[in-house]
Amino acid sequence: MRNWLLSLFFILVYWPLQAQNADSVKPESSRVVQQNPAPQRTGTDTARRVIRKPAVKKDSTRTVIHKVDSAALAKDTVKLKADSLAVAAPPKVLPPTPYEIYLKELAQKNDFLKPGRPRFVDTNPVRQYKDLDWLIYLMSGVLLLLSIIRLSYRKYFADLFRAFLNPTLSQRQLKDQLSQAPFPNFLMNAFFVIALGVYLYLVLFRMQIFPQAEPWLLIPGLIMMVGLIYGAKFIVLRFCGWLFGNSELADAYVFILYLINKVLGILLVPFLVILAFCKPTIADTFLYISIFFIVLLVVYRYIRSYSLVKQYLSFSKLHFFLYLCAFEVAPVLILIKVLQNIWLTGNP
Repeated sequence: MRNWLLSLFFILVYWPLQAQNADSVKPESSRVVQQNPAPQRTGTDTARRVIRKPAVKKDSTRTVIHKVDSAALAKDTVKLKADSLAVAAPPKVLPPTPYEIYLKELAQKNDFLKPGRPRFVDTNPVRQYKDLDWLIYLMSGVLLLLSIIRLSYRKYFADLFRAFLNPTLSQRQLKDQLSQAPFPNFLMNAFFVIALGVYLYLVLFRMQIFPQAEPWLLIPGLIMMVGLIYGAKFIVLRFCGWLFGNSELADAYVFILYLINKVLGILLVPFLVILAFCKPTIADTFLYISIFFIVLLVVYRYIRSYSLVKQYLSFSKLHFFLYLCAFEVAPVLILIKVLQNIWLTGNP
C-alpha cells in the first residue's frame, strides 16, 4: 500500500517537474522553429526573382567588355590609317652630294659630254674566268724533267755546251763524244719538242689567239706538230744524203741542227716561266726578247751549216739561199698563214 502511494506521488509531483525541466533545456533553434514556422509554397516566386538578378549582372559585364573591344578596335583602325598615311607620304628629297655636284659641273664643262657629240660604245666581249692552276703543274713538270736529265747526265751536259761554244773542234770528235750517250740524246730531243710546244701555246695565250681553245687539246697538238716537223726533217735529210751519196754530210748537218735545238730547248725554260706567271707588260717584253734569241740561234745554225757544207761541196751562196727559202723559211711562213686564217675566220 505504501508502495502504491509512493508511485502515485511520483506520477503526480515529480513527473511534471521533469517535463518542465526538459522544455527549458531545448535549444534556441528549435524554439525559433516553433515560433517561426516554415513558409508555405506561395513564396517560391519571390525566390525565383531573387535568383534571376545575377544573370542581369552578367549581361551588363558583357556589354562593358564589348564596349572596351570596340574602343580597342577604334584605336587600331586609327593606327592603321596613320601607318597608311606614313607609307603613302612622299620621301624626303635629300640634298645633292658633292660627287653628284661634281658630275653635273663636269657634264657642263666637258665638250665630249655635251649633247650632240658622237659616242663610242665598248663592244669588247667579256672573257670568262678560267682556272689556270694546271699551268703551275705543267711548268713544274717541265722544270722537273730538265733537272732530272741534268743531274743524271752531267758529262753529257758538259759535252753538249762544249760542242756548242767551240765550233773549231773537229766534227767527228764531237759526234763521237755525244753519240756515246744515245738515251740522254733522245731525252734532250724530247725535251726540246715539249719546251717548244709549250712555248708556242704561251705565245698564243698571251696574244689571245684561239682564246676559246681547250689547253688539254691545244698543248698536246702543238707538241705533236713540232715532233712531226722535226721528225720529217730528219727523215728527209737522211734520205737526201743516201740519195745523193753524201751520208756523211747529211749526218754532220743533222748533228748541228739538233745540237742547236737542244740548246734552244734549255734556253726557253726561263722564258716559259715568265710568260706563264708574269704580268702582261713584263710577259710581252720577254716575249720579244725570246723571239730575238730564237732568231739569233737560227742564224747561228745556218752560219755553222754553211761553213760545214762548204768543206764538202762547192756551191754558190745563191743556191744556199734558195735552199733556205725552200726548206726552212717557206714551211714556217705557210704555217703562220694557216694559223692566221684559223684565227681570223675560224675555219682552216
